[in-house]
Amino acid sequence: METLVNVLHVVGAVFIVGPMAILPMSAMRAIRARNASQVGLLAKSTYIFSLLSLVVAVLGFALMGLSDPKEKLSMTTPWILFSLIFYAIAIVLSLAVVVPNLRRAASELESSASQAPAAAGVAAAAAAPRYPAIAAGSGIVSLLLLAVVVLMVWKP
Repeated sequence: METLVNVLHVVGAVFIVGPMAILPMSAMRAIRARNASQVGLLAKSTYIFSLLSLVVAVLGFALMGLSDPKEKLSMTTPWILFSLIFYAIAIVLSLAVVVPNLRRAASELESSASQAPAAAGVAAAAAAPRYPAIAAGSGIVSLLLLAVVVLMVWKP
């Protein structure tokens, strides 16, 4: 049973947490291309993958419970504790900073597309402040998730 949960945990990390980290970077490309519908879709996808990443965390807890008692794994084991802290910060940043800014950028791009071409330049300048917040937020999320992966493999 432990092997099955371990496989599901790793597969979930690759196919759920991976897109959670990568999709905002694709959204930044869509913002530069001024593609509002694609930014909106990527905001929704990032939100869904961020929530689904909780499944990977639950599988991690299951693995901890199924582990050999000789390993003495618990939430206070340093590498597990730091992984949980880094993951919690990453998911909060993703849901509270990255996704809302992606949604706002999509709506601003939509509204600027419906305006006259002369006013579109002004709207583009208004959408520009979203880009640094998305870039910084998604960059920090990616670094935190990278730290989690390192801790999961290294297990210091």
